[in-house]
Amino acid sequence: MVKEIRKGNQHVYYKAYDEYHGKLYQYVFKYTRSAYLAEETVQLAFIKLWEKRESLSIEHSLSSQLFRISKSILVDLLRKEKLRQTQELSDIFIAAPVASEKIIYKEELENVFAAIEGLPTQSRRVFELSRLDNLSHKEISDRLSISTKTIENHISKALKYLKTNLTIFL
Repeated sequence: MVKEIRKGNQHVYYKAYDEYHGKLYQYVFKYTRSAYLAEETVQLAFIKLWEKRESLSIEHSLSSQLFRISKSILVDLLRKEKLRQTQELSDIFIAAPVASEKIIYKEELENVFAAIEGLPTQSRRVFELSRLDNLSHKEISDRLSISTKTIENHISKALKYLKTNLTIFL
């Protein structure tokens, strides 16, 4: 079957679809308990099989290649679903707050920045580069010419300081 599909034989491809569609569907459904994910995975697997037919291995069975393709597609779909759910959750929290919430949020933010200003100079610089500028320890190390271990110590001390000083406002 693999050789014929590699050649572009649609008749054999449709025969493979008929033979493996149900098996793949059951395999995916068993793990996800989602009819949508199972159907989507199977459809995408057969599309990918046809698109990549020329690169199919004649050393492996069609079954093993289809199941491997399906597994890869399922992992991608699950990642996308998780990302979508995370985005929806963050959208809920980021949704426009009412005026009183904005005031509270602004006050809390001011308290956080005031606490950060209370840090020793070097710790504050390291903390700001790490947490506000999203730089890695290596990037901070290169920028400030200090070791990554020293950076870890500064961040650890800064977090302890902030935790202690911000619990007053909670």
